[in-house]
Amino acid sequence: MHLAPTREGQDGAGRIHGRTDLSRLMKRVCAEIGARSYLLVEPAVERGPKGLRILASDWIYDALEELGGEGIFEIIESGYAAGLGETPRALPDPAPFLSPMQRLVLRDYGHAEMFARRLSVRGRTVFALFSAPRCGATDPAALARASMMCSYALDGYLSATAQEPALAGVLSERQRECLKWVSEGKTTEEIALILGVSSNTINSYVAHAIQKFGASNRAMAIATAIRSGVI
Repeated sequence: MHLAPTREGQDGAGRIHGRTDLSRLMKRVCAEIGARSYLLVEPAVERGPKGLRILASDWIYDALEELGGEGIFEIIESGYAAGLGETPRALPDPAPFLSPMQRLVLRDYGHAEMFARRLSVRGRTVFALFSAPRCGATDPAALARASMMCSYALDGYLSATAQEPALAGVLSERQRECLKWVSEGKTTEEIALILGVSSNTINSYVAHAIQKFGASNRAMAIATAIRSGVI
């Protein structure tokens, strides 16, 4: 795939100065891969367990409103979001993880075919959703190549707008460290020995991390932290 330079002097890996440049490049990517719409979104657990932040999108407002954050969250957590180097897979039709109403919303607003890509940029996990009004419109091979372009564009956008991970200050360093050790299979007693504190203190750190993430248990807190680039 080749994206020709624009009058602003951008090229495939050119500089992105703000949301307008990012949106313009994403539309060009859509044209190259045969998609009609895009949505760039990242988890934002400071807004709740299924919180999301939309970085850029050309979806109409009604589609976002009716699908809702929960519907978008189900899509990015469905297992169909392929990372760089992974083969793109279209969401199944009908998508079993969406409600009948959510499926109807996607079809009614021209998102009959959808591919989700998982991008890691500056310690953040961002999901790019590309959709088309009919199945078979999007070229998976071109989409795989386009994902690298999206990563470059996001890197430029986050750099230009000086955006840091929203969760960077949610956990204390000790809470983050404890979750990291738990994710690696360490027991409370082992972590206490590593950090030189009591087991009760470790349990307290982990409990506060779970509470801050709005999670119901350690496993959910760890999954949220990994997905959001905190650990």
